[in-house]
Amino acid sequence: MTLPTLFIPHGAGPCFFMDWTRGPADTWDSTAAWLKGLIAGLPEAPKAILVVSGHWEAPVFTVGSAPRPPLIFDYSGFPEETYRLTFDAPGSPALAARVRELLGAAGFPTAEDARRGYDHGVFVPLKLVTPKADIPVVQLSLRADLDPEAHLAAGRALAPLRDEGVLIVGSGMSWHNMRGFSPAFTEKSERFDAWLGVAIADPATRDEALRHWPQAPFAREAHPREEHLAPLFVAAGAAEGEPGRVAFHDQAMDVALSAYEFGA
Repeated sequence: MTLPTLFIPHGAGPCFFMDWTRGPADTWDSTAAWLKGLIAGLPEAPKAILVVSGHWEAPVFTVGSAPRPPLIFDYSGFPEETYRLTFDAPGSPALAARVRELLGAAGFPTAEDARRGYDHGVFVPLKLVTPKADIPVVQLSLRADLDPEAHLAAGRALAPLRDEGVLIVGSGMSWHNMRGFSPAFTEKSERFDAWLGVAIADPATRDEALRHWPQAPFAREAHPREEHLAPLFVAAGAAEGEPGRVAFHDQAMDVALSAYEFGA
């Protein structure tokens, strides 16, 4: 069974695990409910999950190889209890080695980090996706240049994992402008979101569209810097030639946000 690939919204900091005060209390309820149902919607449960998060960049693609990764609380200004969250999913040195093998065969220099833990782009959404933390998780960095073609190509290199029971997940946000969460940006976010939904759908034109994503409506207002969009490039590349679709859509903090599924 070939698993699809996904790009998921990881929310704002630990938003799913606190009393939300920036707007309605139910702001993140729809996103949380979708994440909770993610595994049930797959053709089969994955044997492992490979996550590319918008919160880890390195000079070359770098994979976390710790057998028991700790948590990195890389957010600030949130309630004290959100710094006591736990997520005990095991890592997988074997999967980390396989990721390096595949990327190396495609000509990418790689590295591994045997000490780095899961950042909040990993553990916050996966606490909902896998509440029992019983599926091994490996994190792969972005490459610091954020080049779309390099990340699409990395996804293509990693595609064999889909037939090996590994779910490839890009974790970011379809809109990520820290100064752009207000009603003034609602229409702009919907315009960019609509463009992105069309761009990812057709595999014949998707790569070209994503290579030139800054030409989309309000692109640089959506992503002043594209580290939260780049994980989507990897997920899309790993499903080359296969359709993409909007798997979830909502409006939170006055802006549109979506999740995407490829190869379903």
